[in-house]
Amino acid sequence: MAVPDGARYALHWISVLLLVYLLLVAVGLIVSGFKSAIGDQVAHLFIHATNPFLGLIVGTFATALVQSSSTVTSIIVGLVAGGLPVTTAVPMVMGANVGTTITNTLVSLGHITERDEFRRAFAAATVHDFFNLLSIVIFLPLDILIHPFEKIATLLGRFLLTDGSYTQSSFNFVSSATEPAINQFNRAAGYLPQPYDGALLILAGIFLIFAAITLISRRLKRLMEGRAQTILNTSIGRGPLTGVAAGAVITVLVQSSSTTTSLVVPLAATGAFSLAQVYPFTLGANIGTCITALLAATAVSGERALPALEIAMVHLLYNVLGVAMIYSIPWLSRLPILGAEWLSTFASEHKALGFMYVVGVFFIIPGTLLTITARRYGVAHRFSWIGQKAF
Repeated sequence: MAVPDGARYALHWISVLLLVYLLLVAVGLIVSGFKSAIGDQVAHLFIHATNPFLGLIVGTFATALVQSSSTVTSIIVGLVAGGLPVTTAVPMVMGANVGTTITNTLVSLGHITERDEFRRAFAAATVHDFFNLLSIVIFLPLDILIHPFEKIATLLGRFLLTDGSYTQSSFNFVSSATEPAINQFNRAAGYLPQPYDGALLILAGIFLIFAAITLISRRLKRLMEGRAQTILNTSIGRGPLTGVAAGAVITVLVQSSSTTTSLVVPLAATGAFSLAQVYPFTLGANIGTCITALLAATAVSGERALPALEIAMVHLLYNVLGVAMIYSIPWLSRLPILGAEWLSTFASEHKALGFMYVVGVFFIIPGTLLTITARRYGVAHRFSWIGQKAF
């Protein structure tokens, strides 16, 4: 017997809620795994991981590999809840913004056979890259010097938290709801000796985050595809604020900034929207993707609840303030457009550059820098003073 459309629709939403629950459990597993595997040695583990440039490269490279900033930031929330210092995690969050743009750049390569289409598509994709890089150039040095995002996030977090525990009953409910499932995983891993039990929990948590976010994104895209397209068509071209808001809303609906930004690349390729119209829409996607990290932070309770909430709020503050500052200064907001136009014109003349750009910017350069920096700062004690001075 066929399932009625209304019942099918309800079942889809129930499955989304179950997947959200799975995401929260996954974050709890990472926290539990870290505590079991590392215990009181967290400070020693991260003593050489305080170099901000290493964190930036890790965030970029990891996100480029999995093509999901939501996945990476959720994992970062779990790591912070497990003991990773917030200061160390902030550059990782910044890097995640850069790595997530690989998807829409790959989409633009689908137009490579048509010169003018490819030029417009590649510009629409890389304007996001140039904006994120500009944000890093402005905010990373500022963060190294005075940690503004961490300080503001701490103040905001303390409005919600008291003595490390959530004051709102909804947050307490999340922790209570996920605890039975996490305990089952803990019992199963308990047959292994330390630290292997913790390592198994961490790996299980990371795998479940991958699975949950991938399936949530697919479900929500199926549920919201028509609505997202309607919002897209009615908002782009009605002003920058409307474009930013539409990008944020659609990203929240489909739980994927990569999907959101990839929606506009084919439209820009055909000339339906100009680069100036697409630009604010992609910036909104940066803001909308923050909801996943905030959601992940609700899975953490106890003394690590505040740091977990802090890094999730840092992600939101970084993206909101980046859009507000850069887009409010006309000459500064023009820089990503000029950079994208120049690069796309050059790439349309030399089409191999498009492929070289993807491989080089997202994999070869960060991978090489990661290897060099990790060796320099992760092994030799004499270099640790650089990270300590920076922070």
